[in-house]
Amino acid sequence: MDFIPYSRQCITQDDIDAVCAILKSDYLTQGPAVPLFEKEFALKHQVAEAVAVSNATAGLHIALLALGVSAGSRVWTSPNSFVASANCALYCGASIDFVDIDPNTRNMSVSALRAKLEHMASVGKLPDVVIPVDFAGMPCDMREIRELALIYKFKILEDASHAAGANYLGVPVGSRFADATVFSFHAVKIITSAEGGIVTTNDSAVADRLRLLRSHGVSKDLGSMERKPDGMWYYEQSLLGYNYRLTELQAALGSSQLRRLRGLRSQRETLVHRYDKLLADLPLLLPLHFNDRSSAWHLYVVEVDESRTKKTRGEVFVKLREKNIGVNVHYIPIHTQPYYCRLGFRRGDFPASERYYERAVTIPLFPQMTEVQQLRVAEALQAAFQS
Repeated sequence: MDFIPYSRQCITQDDIDAVCAILKSDYLTQGPAVPLFEKEFALKHQVAEAVAVSNATAGLHIALLALGVSAGSRVWTSPNSFVASANCALYCGASIDFVDIDPNTRNMSVSALRAKLEHMASVGKLPDVVIPVDFAGMPCDMREIRELALIYKFKILEDASHAAGANYLGVPVGSRFADATVFSFHAVKIITSAEGGIVTTNDSAVADRLRLLRSHGVSKDLGSMERKPDGMWYYEQSLLGYNYRLTELQAALGSSQLRRLRGLRSQRETLVHRYDKLLADLPLLLPLHFNDRSSAWHLYVVEVDESRTKKTRGEVFVKLREKNIGVNVHYIPIHTQPYYCRLGFRRGDFPASERYYERAVTIPLFPQMTEVQQLRVAEALQAAFQS
């Protein structure tokens, strides 16, 4: 029986042709394809600036630096994410803390954020930056988070690694509420450049700093130089940067994929609605839909409803794997990882995230998935509860 992965890249002949064209061109790095991809992405996401980077983790890192995070800064994020959403703060020498999730959205809880802000204001330990995470492609409550940012004077770095093509309050994610937003183009994301990421912002000063930070802190821009150039070859390093550049090959693939963004997301949404019907009668908590936002549907995560079954998440997971269905779990709460426990966090600190994790199973979802494959997943889930 063929293996059904939880996700899979969707590569067409147009994608292959775009990459081959770069291989035959004069530039493999630092040519015209990267700025073109950035311009196209910014236009599609209705934002002024887009700065491409080698991966989303790099984007999170230098976005925090561009927003002024350094040693002594405080950063908060969601425990329900991949570790990169928290690690990026530590890379900058900042401290990290977490805000528990809303069980319905599985994203950062606005009420929990508000309560934590009120408490931390009283002890003088407010965050400098908050990183809401659009888990599984579902946009966070960004309007309310922005309102709190205005009151408590923190900046917002939205981790939209799952959410390219998602919409919130009628506008694309990454265009309106955050000071900067990071997207991922990893192989199994909504669109891919194999590896890669991009940071969007409406602040030109932040964008300029991002461009410096992704390329060693080096520039040939005459307007920003501190010294008179020695000649046409002259460049200056104005800050300590990194080699976080995207290649021309990756940018070409990203541009080709970007042209299909709407169609790829539509295919995912069709599959989601079919899952909603196929799984409606099983003892599962299905992902919710909201009228004010549309998810990119990077993941379809169900939760085993133990009030309606004696089966555990672990038992269901094993049964599906035995039938060659590549279920996964997203995510183990960051604060429970051994490294973060050594920083002082403990199980029980963020109970909603932990409760979600105990029940969560990510089932297969990718644009090329067939109705037959979906039915096989649904039947395997049903059999898992009946065995």
